[in-house]
Amino acid sequence: MQKARIKLASTDIDKLNETCEYIQDIADKTGVVLRGPIHLPTKKLKVTTRKSPCGDGTATWERYEMRIHKRLIDLGIDERALRMVMRVPIPEGLNIEIEMLDS
Repeated sequence: MQKARIKLASTDIDKLNETCEYIQDIADKTGVVLRGPIHLPTKKLKVTTRKSPCGDGTATWERYEMRIHKRLIDLGIDERALRMVMRVPIPEGLNIEIEMLDS
């Protein structure tokens, strides 16, 4: 039995969840085994900068943060389901990786 491991990553959690639901619908229609979506730890990228451009004045800081949300889906797959997964509309800013596994 072949499995496809689908890794999804995005800064926009709504787009990520929407794509996961789309893949779940495909699994329901085709009747393949689905495990997931498994929530992976969110990566937080933080940048702290001084507000003052010249360095004079009080030490006030601006903090910026970007969160990268990740999901993992294992899909027991046949040829028809794989074709449907390949046609999933991928929104802007969503990173998707599909890896084939033998089990």
